[in-house]
Amino acid sequence: MNLTEGIKKVIDAKSVRELLYQVRYAPIGDEMFQGETGEYWMKRLVELRNQDGAAYVQASKSIGWEG
Repeated sequence: MNLTEGIKKVIDAKSVRELLYQVRYAPIGDEMFQGETGEYWMKRLVELRNQDGAAYVQASKSIGWEG
């Protein structure tokens, strides 16, 4: 998927929990996680993780693996 300014704004507005949840439970091949958009999504998730590792761990625990 081509990365547009609109998509960047949507990604940037999401919390670490929202980003992680969607990565974890997206269907295989979800176009949001393909190409430039997928790269940007993961870059943003890593930025938030690096800013607050404890919040990332808490988000991961709260999501679990079963939704």
